[in-house]
Amino acid sequence: MASSAPAPASSIPNLKDRIPKLEPRRRRPAPANPTPVPETPALPSRPAVSEYAFKVPTRRILSRKDHDLFLSSPSYTLILAWVFGLAEAVVDTPCSAVKEEQLSANVKTILTILDEAGTLVSQSPPDEQGGSRFGNKAFRGFLDLLQQRAPAWHKNLGVANDEAIAEVSAYFDQAFGNRNRIDYGSGHELNFVIWLLCLYQLDLLQPSDFKPLVLRVFLRYLNLMRNVQMTYYLEPAGSHGVWGLDDYQFLPFLFGASQLLHHPYITPRAIHQDLSIEESADDFLYLDQVRFVNGTKTVKGLRWHSPMLDDISSARSWTKIDGGMRRMFAAEVLGKLPVMQHFLFGSLVPAAEGMSEDDAVAREDEDGGHDHGSHEGKGWGDCCGIPVPSSLAAAQEARKMGRDEGLRRIPFD
Repeated sequence: MASSAPAPASSIPNLKDRIPKLEPRRRRPAPANPTPVPETPALPSRPAVSEYAFKVPTRRILSRKDHDLFLSSPSYTLILAWVFGLAEAVVDTPCSAVKEEQLSANVKTILTILDEAGTLVSQSPPDEQGGSRFGNKAFRGFLDLLQQRAPAWHKNLGVANDEAIAEVSAYFDQAFGNRNRIDYGSGHELNFVIWLLCLYQLDLLQPSDFKPLVLRVFLRYLNLMRNVQMTYYLEPAGSHGVWGLDDYQFLPFLFGASQLLHHPYITPRAIHQDLSIEESADDFLYLDQVRFVNGTKTVKGLRWHSPMLDDISSARSWTKIDGGMRRMFAAEVLGKLPVMQHFLFGSLVPAAEGMSEDDAVAREDEDGGHDHGSHEGKGWGDCCGIPVPSSLAAAQEARKMGRDEGLRRIPFD
């Protein structure tokens, strides 16, 4: 059988016309974050000390309207400028970079004050817990000792005016926790940095002190509060449990992200690497706080006890984390009414015009009429909902009894 003749060239389809032209894949634009990273406002010029009409600070955020007034006030801008300014002062700077000879006289005095405050813990030893993981009433004795020493400490700093001492001491007194609820949280931590802001407003601290204030003073305060928390089993104030960034602190992560902003080899994933934590935690607040959290949880692994920290570690750079921490500070600390309703306003950090006046009777009923903090292990409370036991206390009680709990959840931890 004769073979068929080949098809003419004109009848063969042109594959160039059939196959679509290959084009380089276009990268999808990154999703725009609807919340921009808050910028660092310029610190306003400080009035002369003689221009202040000192007064004891009081609560002024008593409603959502008051909170809205605060968020658009000069004091809100002042606090952002102060906290973000401190963070920017330590960009790419390890703690060991601050040498003793770089400390001003007042920074050294503040460090001495914190050291002396630490000695007061032994003068007010905790009561026998009996296995309870709730706040220890002996904490109130520690706060009483702090308040007794505060006037002399402030005179050592150069705050000679009694009215000024009364105003500045209010923030110092609030920086160590709540005496009625026996708890501690980011609002108390905020009071400590506002105390430093007040000293700056009084011209007792200078911009040249910013780096030591974070890497020496704030770190000393942080270590003091860790001892206080573990000694008196302070409950987390307004904790979101495992969904929060940390039960007690926020600023170590904000300042710590700035320290690591352009680090050549420590990446956000380093919080999962034991060797990186061991080698670098003493120099970087972020890693130091992760080390502390890991060491005080009965559950092993960030993914179990701190899922938000675990999620954040997947960020591609510290720049992303730094921006996220700034957003969180503005939204979750200053932007939260439950946190800021306890904030105090005086002359150094003034309230906005139109904000409510503090009702001392209502405040006494709220804070003094109920013993929010001393649950004594009774479980469900009727004055503040569900009491939140201290995860630090759980670990401490387990160690006292010689138990290695391993992977075990505790309620609300």
